[in-house]
Amino acid sequence: MYQQLDSDTICAISTPSGVGGIAIIRVSGPEAFNIVDTIWRGRKLSEVTSHTAHLGDIIDPENEEEPLDTAVATVFRAPRSFTGENVVEISVHGSKWIQRELLNLLIRCGCRMAEAGEFTRRAFANGRLDLAQAEAVADVIAASSRSAHRLAASQMRGDFSKHISELRDQLIEIASLLELELDFSEEDVEFASRQHLKNLAEQLLTRISSLVSSFSTGSALKEGVPVAIIGEPNAGKSTLLNLLLNDNRAIVSDIPGTTRDTIEDTMEIDGVLYRFIDTAGIRETADAVENLGIERSYTAISKARIVIWLVTPDMPQERFQAFRKSIAAHLPEGSNLIVAVNKIDTLHSSVCNRPINLVNGDSVGIDSTDDAMKDEKHVNENFTTKTFGVSSMNPSFALFTESTSTTDTPLLYISASTGLNISSLLKQLHRYSGADESGNADLIVTNARHYEALTHARSSLIRVINGINTGLSGDFIAQDLRETIHHLSSITGTITTDDLLKTIFERFCIGK
Repeated sequence: MYQQLDSDTICAISTPSGVGGIAIIRVSGPEAFNIVDTIWRGRKLSEVTSHTAHLGDIIDPENEEEPLDTAVATVFRAPRSFTGENVVEISVHGSKWIQRELLNLLIRCGCRMAEAGEFTRRAFANGRLDLAQAEAVADVIAASSRSAHRLAASQMRGDFSKHISELRDQLIEIASLLELELDFSEEDVEFASRQHLKNLAEQLLTRISSLVSSFSTGSALKEGVPVAIIGEPNAGKSTLLNLLLNDNRAIVSDIPGTTRDTIEDTMEIDGVLYRFIDTAGIRETADAVENLGIERSYTAISKARIVIWLVTPDMPQERFQAFRKSIAAHLPEGSNLIVAVNKIDTLHSSVCNRPINLVNGDSVGIDSTDDAMKDEKHVNENFTTKTFGVSSMNPSFALFTESTSTTDTPLLYISASTGLNISSLLKQLHRYSGADESGNADLIVTNARHYEALTHARSSLIRVINGINTGLSGDFIAQDLRETIHHLSSITGTITTDDLLKTIFERFCIGK
């Protein structure tokens, strides 16, 4: 139902600040039409139909001889507007002076300047958007990649809110049955078996837990997927960073230990924003400054969603095993590891008939190069695809053994200096980014407030299930259910108590 937040009519520039082709000044409130009519020479806007655009002049009521600008006014009548109020959007030429003078005219004629986010706040207050949709408006504006925009746009359309509302409605159904039992407690009536309630609660817990788990993917796609590039000194980390960024962002040198701090930059690739982090080469050293950089390398690993471990073909087995143990100690749960054998272009094609064995035997060693090793098709067809037997969901590494399991860490053969096989690396990055999951945008959480509310809802629902298992009385179980509903309701800004009572009265005859 349409309701006004207050009696003020507000105005503000809706387009980005600065000079541009056009600028749009938005006016919203009960007196929007009358105020704009005061400075408008053209068809009277208070008399036109909604969702129409009109050409006219902006004039100063005290100096009508000299128009400020020729403009287009678009009219939206309440409640069919963004804010749910009467709205006029005035498009003028993008001069800073015109924008400033138009705002001054509007304020002189009765408007006040809008506060930050006030148009969206009014849209929420007037029922045009729920709270989650209102929050998504800012995310749509800030989206810097296709995946981030897809998630934000879906949330703004109400897809996520619809999913939350479905969960909430089912919880209200369960709660209403328990509330009825409490009302008829003296008659010892059971409106639903405890086993039935438990089954429903467990189904909802699975769905809520899935949403909680999706936050790591959602936040990464929204803010940029963190990718740490690690390895020993001179493994080619900085070269790979520069290649991925298509820029000479990091210094490349044959001198080991050149990179002594993390270098971070972003790049959108195939619709996904990545935050690539070049790290200091990890090795034993007495250099205090270099050791500080190595500590930051481990920190980067612990915060990354994807870790690219660069190794070279001549890496000794002993160092390889020691390095993988240090990675295991810092790799967070849920992160993904890609092992890339770099500098493959320096090998001779004769090694193609046998796999590079970094696990159970000696290193291949650098051989003389030939043209075949610079051909991506040749490398992919002749190098046996091997994987390290490591579950990407478990930071506790087992021994690296050759395996074909689908959950194993991929082993790629690349050349960061020539770009050889980088397309395969990009495919793995996309696979691990979670971008393919964004097709189900209503099932991915991107907002920290929503994540917190869902986490609390999950905890409350677990208490409900535990209460049913232990035979807890209905009033205690009902209290935990109300808490679960409250946390879900906080996401969309709905009112819980009235909805719960409405469900009870509609389904049953209370008070007999």
